[in-house]
Amino acid sequence: MKINILTLFPNMFDIFNHSILGKAQNNNLLNIEAINIRDYTKSKHKKVDDYPYGGGAGMVIAAQPIVDAIKATKKINTGKVIFLGPRGKTFNQSIAKELANEKELIFVCGHYEGIDERAYKYFDMEISLGDFVLTGGEMACIPIVDSICRLVPGVLGKEESFQDESFYQGTLEYPQYTRPEIFEEERVPQVLLSGHHENIRKWRRAKSLEITREKREDLFNKIKLSKEDKKLLKST
Repeated sequence: MKINILTLFPNMFDIFNHSILGKAQNNNLLNIEAINIRDYTKSKHKKVDDYPYGGGAGMVIAAQPIVDAIKATKKINTGKVIFLGPRGKTFNQSIAKELANEKELIFVCGHYEGIDERAYKYFDMEISLGDFVLTGGEMACIPIVDSICRLVPGVLGKEESFQDESFYQGTLEYPQYTRPEIFEEERVPQVLLSGHHENIRKWRRAKSLEITREKREDLFNKIKLSKEDKKLLKST
């Protein structure tokens, strides 16, 4: 997957050169590159923002450098142009799975008080991280790109690495344990030590459903419970 991120602060995305996504880039599974919007301004002083018409606090990023950056990037990346902004649909695992199927993507990060409205027609999609305010689109872009890239085949090594995780199947993940078997007098559940794969599967599914019902009723109410699910819940 090829991803270009248009931003005023490209160094913020050096984080993708480390850990799992860094290894995936080294293995040519991902290509993540930040592009500086400031490089496309026609201002001789590299200015990209100005005061808002009508007055008000803060500065607004001009349409020209954003639009020219998008046009230039489209020559090397034909993917959807996604703006990180408050008007967009709230990001979730379903959107992550959808976008993970794309070959190329372009993200645009806003900053300051916003961007000139005339740039919006160049966006194919707008995504919000949630109903709260961040210092810039970069802070939203990092977790969104991470969430998408980890679903690209080969990035995590095995598909099972993410299929059982929270939200992937619409539920929260079951409890996890590792050594030692006893910690502060609390033991690992015996079923996980049994080696009985079917019983372990049922225990994990039951716990996943139980935790989702307790912690995220909104998610639980969307689950289509099978006969086995209903039976497992009764046993918890």
